[in-house]
Amino acid sequence: MNTFRLRASKAGLKADNTLDTRPTPVTSSAHRGPMLFSREILRRVLVPLLLALLGVGLFNWLVPGESRAVYEQLNGFPDSDAGAHAVRPTLLGALCFLPAVCGILYSIAGTMARYMTRQFLGIFTICFCALLTIWLLQDLQNNLPDLRGGKHLFQTIVTFYATRLPFIVRELLPYALLLSLLFCLGKLSKSREIVAMIQTGRSLPRIVSPLIVAGLTATILCMALNYHWAPIAEGSGEELLQQAKGATISEASNVLYRNSTKHRLWMVGTFPKNYEKGEPLLNVEVTTTDDAKNLLTRISADRAIWNRRDRSWTFENAWEGDFKEVKSIYEGEPDRIEPVFNDNEGQPRTVVRRGWSETPWQLIKPGLAPPYLGIPDLNSWLRANSGNEVTMDPSPYLTQWHYRWAQPVICLVTVLLAAPLGIHFSRRGSTGGVAVAVALSGSLLFLTTMSLSLGEAAKISPAVAAWTPNVVFALLGIYLFHRRIAGRPIYQSILKLFPGCN
Repeated sequence: MNTFRLRASKAGLKADNTLDTRPTPVTSSAHRGPMLFSREILRRVLVPLLLALLGVGLFNWLVPGESRAVYEQLNGFPDSDAGAHAVRPTLLGALCFLPAVCGILYSIAGTMARYMTRQFLGIFTICFCALLTIWLLQDLQNNLPDLRGGKHLFQTIVTFYATRLPFIVRELLPYALLLSLLFCLGKLSKSREIVAMIQTGRSLPRIVSPLIVAGLTATILCMALNYHWAPIAEGSGEELLQQAKGATISEASNVLYRNSTKHRLWMVGTFPKNYEKGEPLLNVEVTTTDDAKNLLTRISADRAIWNRRDRSWTFENAWEGDFKEVKSIYEGEPDRIEPVFNDNEGQPRTVVRRGWSETPWQLIKPGLAPPYLGIPDLNSWLRANSGNEVTMDPSPYLTQWHYRWAQPVICLVTVLLAAPLGIHFSRRGSTGGVAVAVALSGSLLFLTTMSLSLGEAAKISPAVAAWTPNVVFALLGIYLFHRRIAGRPIYQSILKLFPGCN
């Protein structure tokens, strides 16, 4: 019935096949042309302008706070990588204007590119929101027993997920890209719009170029988040859970640090949450040796406080002792070295040490989990532990450093895999392409996990471990693109490898 009404309307007929004698308004083409032209120009200018205003608002809201955080970091821990931390406000500011740049690209694109962009963005928004909802519900179900420990449940939940937002976006973007690309290209292929675009003389790479730009944009966004905020947000989520349960929050525990230059070995029981703001380290033991690695002194204290003004260490409730040779009281038993504590009539005392180069930031580095460190913190750890590979294995940190740059490229690899498999020219090709794309994405995830494990265990090079999955599947995506451009079958060729599936 709807098709009939549409055709009747085009023929000037009513729905009951009688002639429509109502006068049709006539508009001068000379009058209509400038009106449509000015409306189109306004629409193209308005989108980038609104996005630029949004970027200005985000810039004024986020960048000053980030600048203060960088200042506090460098002021409290001057041995941090100052250059890498100084990039953070600039990178965050550039990230605020990324939507405006995309709006400008959209406004100067051609009609077909803008049409493809609108089709993709609508489906991408639905897919991302659906994945986000499913992920939040699943994660909330797992963490709700711990979150209930907070005084204000709703506020605790909002804070918990707002803090983890950079991590959530980074994790969901590749999957949202995969689903939206498959659905969008499948829909356009089914309606024969892809065929119509090709018949107008456009090549397949030109048709999907807006989707490749979308993959590049997602890669840039994830790379910026992966520089610092996404790893930090992942670690902050664990801290908020501990706080909600009422447990004592600590940055690290049972950390061993060796100062090979000064021959001092630190053992720190607990780093409190606000150790960088002056809270004392707990259960600290410092042992000093000579060049021949003979034991000299030991300080055991309940608390150790670092003064950033004069860079001195104050050990409270401490026992200080010198290692001396103790004669054995048993015949035939060798003499032994034991600490003789210089106590104050059998009581602990306060011990102050000035001129020591160690800072709390240096001491905590060996106890920091590599997945929760951004590029600046990983740079600081690797620089501080350079030449100390015997006691501190750098493989996990080097692997995570390379993975910070490699992981965002998964978004672009996803586009290369999904685009040729999402396009089909027969009605039977859609299901097979979707199945292959999902299987390849799962294989990419599995290979990435295995490769990272081998890299962190020092079985393969950290750079090889981080980049090999992306390179392998990017080449596979380019190969699939080549076959799709040449008009050769993809799904049927893969089925030939498995005779039982034909």
